[in-house]
Amino acid sequence: MSANQEVVENKKQVRTLEGRVTSNKMNKTVTVLVERQVQHWLLGKIIRRSTKLHAQDDLGANEGDFVRIAECRPLSKTKHHRVVEIITRANV
Repeated sequence: MSANQEVVENKKQVRTLEGRVTSNKMNKTVTVLVERQVQHWLLGKIIRRSTKLHAQDDLGANEGDFVRIAECRPLSKTKHHRVVEIITRANV
């Protein structure tokens, strides 16, 4: 094996999520609303669940943008994700 293959095998796979930016009022931090669809345990109906996450923003995402965030080390008390890319910009 070459050195590059060993590094790739040892590297941890990064969890990524996609969501909409709901707030960018903080310095270098955005709030991202991540929605997922789950099946109700009794009725079987598909319902929508959401989670708000704080993410480090070095790309300059604005409210309404659809972004991809990746899990990282804790950056503060509530911030454990980083904005990896801006998928679509909001229509202003």
